[in-house]
Amino acid sequence: MTNYEIMFIVKTTMESDKIKKTIDTMKKIVTDGKGKIVETKEMGEKKLAYPIKKELNGYYYVLKIEATPEVVKEFDRRALIDESILRHLIIKLDEE
Repeated sequence: MTNYEIMFIVKTTMESDKIKKTIDTMKKIVTDGKGKIVETKEMGEKKLAYPIKKELNGYYYVLKIEATPEVVKEFDRRALIDESILRHLIIKLDEE
């Protein structure tokens, strides 16, 4: 298992139930693939540096996970498909 940090931004123009469902879905991708969520940070709503898909604000979330590359590829694929996610970034952390 490799350590990764995943940051993603969710649209703020949706209902809070839909936002919560999106976050739970993204976490479920990791756990369904036998990955482990080490830490979850909800950074809250922030103003975007520039408009993305006509959105000016976004909810920022950071997940630190332990997972296989296949799980990370699936997360990446699903984040690109999901219209409620504006942007995402996956970083492979250095192993010590």
